[in-house]
Formats: sequence, structure tokens, C-alpha cells
Amino acid sequence: MKYNRCGKSGLLLPQISLGLWHNFGSVDSFENAVSIVKSAFDKGITHFDLANNYGPVPGSAETNFGKILQHNFQGNLRDEIVITTKAGYKMWEGPYGEWGSRKYLLSSLDQSLKRMNLDYVDIFYSHRFDPDTPLEETMMALDYAVRSGKALYAGISNYNPEQTREATEILKRLGTPCLIHQVKYSMFVRNAEEGLLDVLEEKGIGCIAFSPLAQGLLTDKYLKGIPENSRAFNPNGHLQLEEVSEEKVIKIIALNDIAKDRNQSLAQMALAWLLKDNRITSVLIGASSVAQLNNNIDSLQNLDFSQEELEKIETILK
Repeated sequence: MKYNRCGKSGLLLPQISLGLWHNFGSVDSFENAVSIVKSAFDKGITHFDLANNYGPVPGSAETNFGKILQHNFQGNLRDEIVITTKAGYKMWEGPYGEWGSRKYLLSSLDQSLKRMNLDYVDIFYSHRFDPDTPLEETMMALDYAVRSGKALYAGISNYNPEQTREATEILKRLGTPCLIHQVKYSMFVRNAEEGLLDVLEEKGIGCIAFSPLAQGLLTDKYLKGIPENSRAFNPNGHLQLEEVSEEKVIKIIALNDIAKDRNQSLAQMALAWLLKDNRITSVLIGASSVAQLNNNIDSLQNLDFSQEELEKIETILK
């Protein structure tokens, strides 16, 4: 595993991090979750990413991860891993269960710490911008989370370039710099290139890409239709059947041919394509099995692209 400096901070993150958005909830196999987390750590993945509402049911991914930590990462091993969580999307019913108020963010952080049986998380994120709450209030909640010792760093996710710039400047004035921005970024979703990456580079903020495989579209799963074990087929998944369009499949097949010439799987090439940009600190993968995890990690064996390969990829994506 290689580790990249997160922006201009002192924190190093692995080039590949493990996200627990899927496959770690109460509806999933706990034994499989344990195997994936342990294997990830043994391969050098030190960063585990969660959010308050990951499951299903919401909160169950944190509860399960807390159990995994308790039985497999005792003692000083806590100091060898980076654990992150977030609040912003709906977690519970009523007026205080989502968005960006101080009330919700700090209550949610306390709940997350209890579920994981932790004294602190390494990074606490505002999971999305709240148009109805003053940005100062949201950022002051992140600042308090750090000053109270419940988080070591503050981060934001799903903020556009202008919101990111303003949030960063507020946090800097408060004395708790913004460490990292978590953004949806893949070959198929490239909004981050429309100003956000430039702002992050200018401000010295790290960037971690989530959904780097476009919810599994950028794998060999959909080359011949929609298999029953895929996210598109899963009613609990976030990939809709209509997203696996004929146009997308044509692009997937063409990209897969380039990957073959690179001696990579399509998933490996898609991860490498993101990591070629030195503004990307880490890519956040999900995994439904140890085999899938290992396949993704092997992307690190070939991160270089020729100009011809990049041009072919751009032609396909356009």
C-alpha cells in the first residue's frame, strides 16, 4: 500500500480506503464483514469510512464496525487506523434528524461514538450542504467536535466549489482547518473537475473520491446484462436498473477492452484513472467479498497511463 499526504496536513491516507456504505449493515453477513475489514487492514488499508445512516438499517454499519473493532483491533491498533463518520442526510424522524444544524450534527456524532464504542473519530464530516442553516453554524459545530476531542479533523462532503471555498475560509478563521473533501467522482461522474478540484488544490485540502466505480457500473458485472448478485438487482442498493442503459453498456465494453490491453480489470483501471491525478488523496471502495477487495487493491500495480490510452478513454466517455 502507498500512502498520500492529505492536502497540506500531516495526515497520510492509503491510496485505497474502505467504505462501509454497503455490505456491513444488519441485513448483511456479519462474518463476511469481519473478513473484509481484517483483510483490508492486513493489506495496508488503514482508513475506514462510515456515516451515521449506513446500513440498512440506518446505524447498523457503525454498530457492526464497533463490534469488529472490539474483537479484532484491541489495544494500540486503534492508533493504526483512521475512522471517519458523517452527518447530514436523514438519520431519524422529526425536525432534528438531518441537514446541518449544530443540534443535529453534534447529537449524531455522540450517537455514532456510542454505536462504535469509541472515544473519538479521526474525521467528522458535514455530509451535505444545508441551504437553510447558516454555514457558520455548521462549521462551528465541526470546530466544536474537534475542540471537544470527539474528532481529530473536520471534513466536508458533497459541497460545490463555492460552498467549499466559503466553508474552508470559515473553518480557517475558527482555527480548525478543513482537512478533506469527499466527493462523488468516477469516469462516469466528473462534476469534481468543474472547479472543485482546483479549489481543493488552492486551499491545500485533500480529496477522497466515493463511488469511484459508479456503483459497480465500471466493473465487468454488466458486460452481459444485469446479474442477480449486482447492486442494480438489489432492492437495497442505490444503483437503479435504468442507469444500466444500452449507451452505458457500450461505453463499459469499450473501456473494458482498454483495460484488457493494460492487463487490468475494468475496475482496476477505473481506480487507477482517478489516482493518476495527484490531487486525489484516496479512492473509497466498497467490497462485497475479500476477493473483490483484493482485485481492487491490485489496481495499484499499474497507475500509469500513456497519452494514447487517456485520449482513447476520453473519446469513449464523450
